[in-house]
Amino acid sequence: MQFTHRPFDPHATIAAIATPPGEGGVAIIRISGSQALDIAAKVFSKSIHMLSSHTVSFGKFLNHQGNAIDEGLALVMRAPKSYTGENVVEFHCHGGHLISRHLLDAVLFAGAKMAEPGEFTRKAFLNGKLDLAQAEAVQSLIAAKNTLALKAAEQQLDGKLSKRIKEFQQALTDIAAILEAWVDFPEEGLEFASLEEILETLHRIHFEMKTLGNTFGHGQMLHQGFSLCLAGKPNAGKSSLMNTLLGQDRAIVTPIPGTTRDVLQEDFTIGTLHFRLTDTAGLRHTEEIIEQEGIRRTHKAMANADLVLFVIDSTLGLQEEDLELLSSLPKNKTLLVWNKSDLPNQMPLPEGPFPLIKLSAIQGSGIEDLKELIQTTLWNRTLPDKQEILLTNARHYEALMRSIQSIETLLAGLHNHVSPEFLSLDIRQALLELGTIIGSDITEDILSAIFSKFCVGK
Repeated sequence: MQFTHRPFDPHATIAAIATPPGEGGVAIIRISGSQALDIAAKVFSKSIHMLSSHTVSFGKFLNHQGNAIDEGLALVMRAPKSYTGENVVEFHCHGGHLISRHLLDAVLFAGAKMAEPGEFTRKAFLNGKLDLAQAEAVQSLIAAKNTLALKAAEQQLDGKLSKRIKEFQQALTDIAAILEAWVDFPEEGLEFASLEEILETLHRIHFEMKTLGNTFGHGQMLHQGFSLCLAGKPNAGKSSLMNTLLGQDRAIVTPIPGTTRDVLQEDFTIGTLHFRLTDTAGLRHTEEIIEQEGIRRTHKAMANADLVLFVIDSTLGLQEEDLELLSSLPKNKTLLVWNKSDLPNQMPLPEGPFPLIKLSAIQGSGIEDLKELIQTTLWNRTLPDKQEILLTNARHYEALMRSIQSIETLLAGLHNHVSPEFLSLDIRQALLELGTIIGSDITEDILSAIFSKFCVGK
């Protein structure tokens, strides 16, 4: 495997800007490693070595020529009581891009190496401050798009997922010990548990692991957010609905049909959930080349959306073209939006398999009911319990599924009286897969792939 970054050196003293790029009140330069105090002492005007752990000193930051770059705070956190478990020094300077860059350059000139993405958290993992699932939760916490995703990341960082995985490991390890005894001492008649008891325990573990795996759908939705697609005939009010949902004039609205030619996308929230809202070109038969391309993109957006809001002009009602389009849409991901309810000459509400909401995008009436219907439809009328452990990481889910498969093979083997040697291999594989989730069995390549997705400075 080839790496685009330098090989990881656990003994290197690293440094990076830990705050987002751009201008702000404060920027933080983080240094971690055995030489952190010595390197920081070359840059800070006061004695770093005299500072006690978790104390702050005010002074000047100097470049290698002794010229002042800025003034600010130096915070010392001595090992092992730091995020990485190593000596850590943070410089807090003014938040200008040039100031923070010049200060980082001075720290690098003094002997630190530029940190790779996620290298601080990788050090924390290797030094036992976090297990791998907790380390990955750090990035999920930063990337959380809504409060439910934030809560799931906090639970994982707090170790609740790791605790659950370790419970599975402990139960399987106890059974593995019995199977190993059957292999090593076949003539001794040792029986720490009956076959029925072992099967009962394995079925319980299998059920609990499957239950955890079933949370992945909700977890992924929280982690990635939902996609909503506005579709329908020209001039049905899709752009007006987009503007009302966003609370801003994002899409151009005119009485002329076909105003929207391309796909428009914006992020917004409903309650605790994050959404990517897409406004599309009106669906109709046309010979106009640009409009045809817009309609092609509309069909693609509809196919990829988690939920399609099919907007209908209530003064015209459902027409033949609408019925033709609706026949191709999945019933479980389509809502009918009966728009322009404020206008006279309303057509009768249609009957059919699709949920329907009546509203006026221009006046805003019915919008809150639409938002509630969107949430309940996406969650199948049930939000995940706040205390429920959710799988949000595809790597964790895949490892859990492989472990479950090994347990299913083990159960089949026990029922069919397969030799204990083969059964031991199955349970070892199940334990190995669980170990990859929390990092007790993980390769260097996988670690590099995981932490390369982190931001620099974390």
